[in-house]
Amino acid sequence: MLRFMRSAKDVEAYLTRLNRQFRQVDGEGTYLIPSNGTQIALRVDPPLVVLRVHIGDIKKGDADLGLFKRLLQLNAKGLVHASYGIDDDRIVLSAALELENLDFNELEATLDEIDIALAQQLPELRKLAQA
Repeated sequence: MLRFMRSAKDVEAYLTRLNRQFRQVDGEGTYLIPSNGTQIALRVDPPLVVLRVHIGDIKKGDADLGLFKRLLQLNAKGLVHASYGIDDDRIVLSAALELENLDFNELEATLDEIDIALAQQLPELRKLAQA
């Protein structure tokens, strides 16, 4: 059975079909996609397609349990494809998809979920982070 391996070109075609603006930021495989006043970074890194948004920074020594609790609640009830996490001192929203069997609908659903999270959840998270 001949297997067709997806590539960065397939991801570009999907983004074009979705009428999403995007800009390639390296030789091949990393793109910035505008969304709700910020940028979604999309990286084609076989065997994965990784999407990531920098939500905000955590102050050194800051143990904001209210913010962390809310991130976990949103992960459990508000997100299916993506999740919030902490990377060093940054809050990130990220998702990883299998490149080999990536399809248009899967990428569309993941981008839509990130768009909705940024529109609906980001203002609340920013308030919690400032408190």
